[in-house]
Amino acid sequence: MIWLIGAKGMLGQELARLFTQNKMQWVGTDADIDITSSEALESFAAAHDSSAGRTGNSASRGTVPAKITWVVNCAAYTAVDRAEDDQELAHRVNAQGPLNIARTARHIGAKLIHISTDYVFGGGPAQNVPYDDDARKNPQSVYGQTKAEGEDAIQKEMTQYYILRTAWLYGFGGANFVYRMTSLMNGRPSLSVVNDQRGTPTCVLTLADVILRIIRSSENAHSLFGKNAAIPYGVYNCTDEGEASWFDFARKIYEYGKKYGRITNDCDISACTSSEFPQKAKRPSYSVLNKAKLQEALHFHLPSWESSLEKFIKSDRFLENGLQKQE
Repeated sequence: MIWLIGAKGMLGQELARLFTQNKMQWVGTDADIDITSSEALESFAAAHDSSAGRTGNSASRGTVPAKITWVVNCAAYTAVDRAEDDQELAHRVNAQGPLNIARTARHIGAKLIHISTDYVFGGGPAQNVPYDDDARKNPQSVYGQTKAEGEDAIQKEMTQYYILRTAWLYGFGGANFVYRMTSLMNGRPSLSVVNDQRGTPTCVLTLADVILRIIRSSENAHSLFGKNAAIPYGVYNCTDEGEASWFDFARKIYEYGKKYGRITNDCDISACTSSEFPQKAKRPSYSVLNKAKLQEALHFHLPSWESSLEKFIKSDRFLENGLQKQE
C-alpha cells in the first residue's frame, strides 16, 4: 500500500492517476492530515491497521487491510515569494513536515519518497555546469532553505528514503508556467519573458513516471546488483533533459501552442532581464541538474524538455482543468 501525501496537488493528482491505472493500492491524504503534526501522522498510520485499503479512488470495504509499505510525500509550501514573509509556516511545512513524515515512515517500516527542489542550490551567475546530486547546498531564499532543511531532516531520521530534486515543474492538475503563458499569449499582442535564468522545464508526467519506476524497482528486485537490483537509497536529481531560459521555454510554449491549436492569437515574445520583474525571493540564475546518477540507477533515459512539453500541450488532457483560459 502506498500512502500518497499531498494527493490533491499537481504531482499528487498525477500519481493518483498513475497508481490507479496500474492497479496499485494507495491511500491519499492532503489538508485533512496536518504534516506539521507528528500526532496526526502517527494517528493516521495507526488507524490504517484497522481500516481497509484503497485501490484507485474508491475504498474497498471488507477486504484485508493493507500495510503501508511506501510513503510518497508531495506536500510542500511552494509560494516562493510569500515564504520570505511567512517564514514560520514555510519552515513548519517544508522542514518540520518532512521530519515528522520520516519518523512516521520509519516507525511503520515504510520506504519514503520525498520531493525536493533545485532551490537548495545557490545557482549564482558564475555557475554554468549542472549540479551533481551531492553538490554543496547553498540556498538563497527562505523556500530553498526550508526545503534543504527538510532534506537534512530525512537523512538524519532514516535510511530507506529517496529524495528527488526537481525543477520548473508543470502539469495538468494545477496552475503553472505553461498554462499562465498560454493564457497570456491568447490575450496579448506582446509579452516579455526573463532570459537570464536557466534551468530545465519538467513535466509532471516525467516525475510521476520516475516515482513509479523507483517503487517497481524495489518491489521487483531479484538481486543486490545489476539490472535486477533495486535502485539504491539516496538523493537523486530528477528533471527532464536539456536546459533553457524562461524565454526559451515561453517560445516553445508558443510554438507548440500554435501547432496544436491551444494558442490562436498572434503574440510577439521578447526577452528581458530579471531586474525588470523584481521579486521578493532570489531566484537561481542557473539551476540545471545532472541526472546521470538517476538514469544509470534506473537503466533508462529521461526525455528532453522539448519533447515532454510537446506531449503535454498536444494531450487531450491539456484542456481538462481550464487553467489555460485564466488571465
